[in-house]
Amino acid sequence: MKAHEYQAKQLMAEYGVPVPKGGVAKTPAEAKKAAADLGGKVVVKAQVHAGGRGKAGGIKVVDSPDEAEKAAAGMLGKKLVTHQTGPEGVPISAVLVEEAIEIDRELYLGIVIDGVAGVPVIMASEAGGMDIEEVARTTPDKILKVNVDPALGARGYIARELAYGLNLSKEQIRPATEAIANLYKLFQAKDCSLAEINPLVVTKDGRVLAADAKLNFDDNAMYRQKAVEALRDTSQEDALEVEAKAKGIENYIKLDGSVGCLVNGAGLAMAVLDLLKQAGGNAANFLDIGTINDPERVVQAIEIINSDPDVKAILINIFGGMARTDVIAEGLVEAHKRMTIKSPVVVRLAGTNVEKGDEILAQSGLNLIRAHSFKEAAEKAVQAAGNSK
Repeated sequence: MKAHEYQAKQLMAEYGVPVPKGGVAKTPAEAKKAAADLGGKVVVKAQVHAGGRGKAGGIKVVDSPDEAEKAAAGMLGKKLVTHQTGPEGVPISAVLVEEAIEIDRELYLGIVIDGVAGVPVIMASEAGGMDIEEVARTTPDKILKVNVDPALGARGYIARELAYGLNLSKEQIRPATEAIANLYKLFQAKDCSLAEINPLVVTKDGRVLAADAKLNFDDNAMYRQKAVEALRDTSQEDALEVEAKAKGIENYIKLDGSVGCLVNGAGLAMAVLDLLKQAGGNAANFLDIGTINDPERVVQAIEIINSDPDVKAILINIFGGMARTDVIAEGLVEAHKRMTIKSPVVVRLAGTNVEKGDEILAQSGLNLIRAHSFKEAAEKAVQAAGNSK
């Protein structure tokens, strides 16, 4: 789950990470008042879950409350298209109005989970304001990294080591050290998967501030992070993914292909994506229905896939272990009773109760494309998607 910049900054401020003065506005009038409260010259920033806002016109520096109102009016209710959103863009329902700061230096500070070491890693760099991936590719020596033992946390010496590595002045070492240590406390307390400040700036008057802020949270921890979950903005998410989650289908991700997939097991689902690619096609989604023995869940999953306009064929590939293939078959038959399935359906069943599952499908009278092997199923699905009108 992602938070908006203004939400991330509110959380950072709560944990002692210094941020610029500012406030969120959801109407042009609110933006005007916020600018007046801040002295007139402000930055108006579109609040969307995407980077590249500045180049797309989503960040405006203005000199007066009236200009802030005008800038907000030009953003609110519109869609912002950046290199991260795709051509469809994302809606702007709020703007952040902040004090305009004079920047002396731009730094980078971020925390992620090191998948190899299995611990958080704090990264800092003097090359702030740039994509950290580009810095890592071209000048990796400019990125300082320190792994953190979760049992001990970001002890003072870790934060100081990073602060000194940023070549800060003597007066800036303490506030930078505190910002690093406090960002880690936030990362740990709120079950973050990413905490990033880019840039972390040193202002002309010597302050160390989080000029931008990004927080992502572990979806699997939301059961114990209800306050964080309340920050979720579903307008920034894919509508089908939101609908799937509302139906209790947690493992659905929209992709850009034409073959809708219903698979049980994440490993098998990943293998389906690979085999479709090898067969010359692409998956329209990742959907791991898991170990379920409830026809209704199958119906709901098919409903999600069927409502995707990009889907030209549906591939149901089930290997039943604890999951029963006859339940999948019952759900597929019931789905055809409840809705018009607009795409050809390729079915491959194997494993528990497969004879019964095959019998259910044979007696249903449905016009299904059957496949016996994994490879055959993928090839038939790609062919069906190509032939679909």
